[in-house]
Amino acid sequence: MPPEMTSNVQGLRVLSRRAQACTLCPRLASRTAVLSELNGSPQARILMVGEAPGRRGADRTRIPFSGDQSGRNLDAILAAAGLARADIFFTSAVLCCPEENGRNTRPRTYEIANCQPFLKAVIELIRPRIVATLGGVGLEALGRLYGRRWKLAEVVATPIEMQTFMLMPLYHPSPQVVITARSLSQQTEDMRQLARLAQRLAALPQPQRSRGTA
Repeated sequence: MPPEMTSNVQGLRVLSRRAQACTLCPRLASRTAVLSELNGSPQARILMVGEAPGRRGADRTRIPFSGDQSGRNLDAILAAAGLARADIFFTSAVLCCPEENGRNTRPRTYEIANCQPFLKAVIELIRPRIVATLGGVGLEALGRLYGRRWKLAEVVATPIEMQTFMLMPLYHPSPQVVITARSLSQQTEDMRQLARLAQRLAALPQPQRSRGTA
């Protein structure tokens, strides 16, 4: 294994242990954070940031966007765009499942804030060329982290140049969003734009970036 890959894998394991030990959020303290090598390759050039693990999906399978309809929708969208999970590292704005009364709920503002150090650490560890947010919560978390604010409907599928990566805001592939806000065909075309951006960036030299997981 190349030295950089070894370093990234070790860094991910350390970060995963920190996340598993976190009990900052009272209603999530009994949950297990979904962050491990199952999230994807730490060498991936694309980082996708969702909302939070779903109770029928990642909270059960330990693999982001796996085991529920959101995951199946995402797999179909990725395949149609010519992307594979091997190309991507997945994480969430909140790493634990915010379930109440047997239903997934939106993460609370303080829960997003408490998880920001983990999101920052993942970005610094993976050093992606592209960060794609899946849904409004993921975009909000990125905005809070970098002191920016966007409305998803205004910037969807629009590359935004950040200091060390390109941000690509996308909609979440949940059944509700597919029905009410952004169809599968629309989301597929958005993902194809991301794939084209990834191809263009792959032809450019990889920028030198400082490392760290703080």
